[in-house]
Amino acid sequence: MTPSAEPRRRLRLVPRSLLGRMLLLTLLAVLLAQGLSSLIWLSQLRASQMEGLRTSARSLAQSMAASVAYFRSLPLGYRPLVLDQLRSMGGTRFFVSLNDKELSMRVLPETPRKRAVLSEVEQVLRQQLGRSVDLAVEFVSPHDLRIFNGGLKLDELPRSWAHYALGFEPLAPPVLVTQIRIAPNEWLYLASLMPAPYVSLESEGLPAQQLWFIVLTGAFLLLFIGVLVHWQSRPLKRLAATARNMSVGDEVEPLPEAGGSEVVEVSRAFNSMRERIGRYLTERGQLFSAISHDLRTPITRLRLRVELLDDEEQQESFRHDLDELELLVKGALQCVKDTDIHENVEPVDVNQLIRYIVEPYLPPQGDGRVSIEGRALAPYPGKPLALKRCIGNVLDNALKYGERAHLRIEDGAEALVLHVDDEGPGVPEQRLEEVFEPHVRLSGQQQGYGLGLGIARNIAHAHGGEVSLRNLRQGGLRVTLRFPREAGRSHAA
Repeated sequence: MTPSAEPRRRLRLVPRSLLGRMLLLTLLAVLLAQGLSSLIWLSQLRASQMEGLRTSARSLAQSMAASVAYFRSLPLGYRPLVLDQLRSMGGTRFFVSLNDKELSMRVLPETPRKRAVLSEVEQVLRQQLGRSVDLAVEFVSPHDLRIFNGGLKLDELPRSWAHYALGFEPLAPPVLVTQIRIAPNEWLYLASLMPAPYVSLESEGLPAQQLWFIVLTGAFLLLFIGVLVHWQSRPLKRLAATARNMSVGDEVEPLPEAGGSEVVEVSRAFNSMRERIGRYLTERGQLFSAISHDLRTPITRLRLRVELLDDEEQQESFRHDLDELELLVKGALQCVKDTDIHENVEPVDVNQLIRYIVEPYLPPQGDGRVSIEGRALAPYPGKPLALKRCIGNVLDNALKYGERAHLRIEDGAEALVLHVDDEGPGVPEQRLEEVFEPHVRLSGQQQGYGLGLGIARNIAHAHGGEVSLRNLRQGGLRVTLRFPREAGRSHAA
């Protein structure tokens, strides 16, 4: 890959049309605005949830402290009986048991929510039960939960024993396990779930409703912006099409002054420019017609008077001056005539046109000084006579200075390209642009006005195309005619 290929690939990611760029900017603005607002809303939501979680943890800890105080107040023999009664009744807010030791279980990983709950529960319990009380508070997964001294699992218990305190089907939320020593070799075991909606210890992301809101808001904004830009850009597209048609000499109607105020101003300025250009072209045609008539008559009259002179030397001098003057007049008039061809744009069969131009040079009638390679894939919308003059001038120039001409046709979706190579000496690099100027001839021995390439370039420009020159490495000059297909389609439309 060339060094410039990567920048070109990056540039393709940016849409070229006004509609595409507006939609892209709108999408980025929506995503940025919604992202920032959602981030602020989510941070406030999490702060509110954290405060609610701490409040719920303190309330739960106070209930635990009350349960511990109650069991402490019972005689030792009554404690198992009370536990059996609670289980037979379906349990309470806590699953309670008495163990002779602290049970060891695998605890859940540390999270900010877990740390906040454990801190609040332990702080309340120590305030209510005393700073020196032995206790252990942890969150345990239901699958790792152990109940009695024997290490029974939760699903091994009768369903009625723990359903009220630890049931939250179909979810499996973490279980808060608090173990407090209330006497030697006697640990009160309390297991409970956090109250809804604080069952989970994980920080929640954006709710699905919020995501749908962002998606729908962005979609509606893109739809409305797309309709608006498409509506406002139609006058600009009409302006571009009219300007392209005007460049090849078509008669164009005034643009309707519609759309936003800025677009109306542009349309109004274009209509004014179109009128001025039309007047200028009309006046120029009339001017050169008058010049042609006014100059030819006195030149002819002067030639007749020269013939009446007795001095042959003076006669020859006058003839030379008149020939030079007539050459300049003819050259100027031919330049105007060849570059101002008033034709309608129509689909041109380029293959047939080229065949007609080069037919005198092809065998058996011709000497074979012209060769053709390739062919046009589709007709080109343009002015037939102007295109014939443009291509003919380039071929004549190649045959005049290079003896032979090799024409290669390259056609594609973007442009119709004609390469004309000759076998001449080429053109000095510093004079490649100079040869397009009027009356410039590199060889003084050749006949002509020095207008061929300049006229060819003017005709190509009128069709939205270009003519370029390049010296070939093996010798000779390459003249490239490029006619864009896109401009041609718009002209035909």
